[in-house]
Amino acid sequence: MEDYKKAAILENDFEAQLVTSVLSERGIPHSLRSYHDTAFDGLFQTQKGWGIVSSPREHHEEIKEILADLRNSDAGDLVEEP
Repeated sequence: MEDYKKAAILENDFEAQLVTSVLSERGIPHSLRSYHDTAFDGLFQTQKGWGIVSSPREHHEEIKEILADLRNSDAGDLVEEP
């Protein structure tokens, strides 16, 4: 398995789902990790964000661009039509 490093912080569950969809569609290897902890009832998510998306370093810039586009536009614009 490739060496995955933190590429970006995700703000919420909706953003995490959209980013996963776009990255999967584009064939970009990635993994998500939520900061939610049941013992603290999600306390860390209010302080740190929803979680992180990790990937090999060569994909970090593309992931950051996708995330910026997602945050600045309609999510439907990111998904390519068949």
